[in-house]
Amino acid sequence: MFGIMRKIKREVRDKTVYMEVYGENNVAYRVVAGKIDSFGEEVSTYGVEAEDYRSGEIEVIPDFSRNIEDAVDFAEMLIRSKIPPKHIYNRALNYLCVSI
Repeated sequence: MFGIMRKIKREVRDKTVYMEVYGENNVAYRVVAGKIDSFGEEVSTYGVEAEDYRSGEIEVIPDFSRNIEDAVDFAEMLIRSKIPPKHIYNRALNYLCVSI
């Protein structure tokens, strides 16, 4: 039997840049703090952004973690490894597989 599923879209509000580092590879890495509504409760969340200033490419994971330490640790790993924006989703999956 098939049914209709509705996906709840959660948008991050009140975004603030918590940390921004400009890497050797001309990519800016940011950790962004924000808030989302989760089942009627306001929850803080932290996202990660990468912006390549040469190509203009930007990739964003708006709600990477609810823990600031995980988001900063992940951003530091991106900086050390000089990861371009197009690869942050793959690295995020690898990071979450190890950290969970």
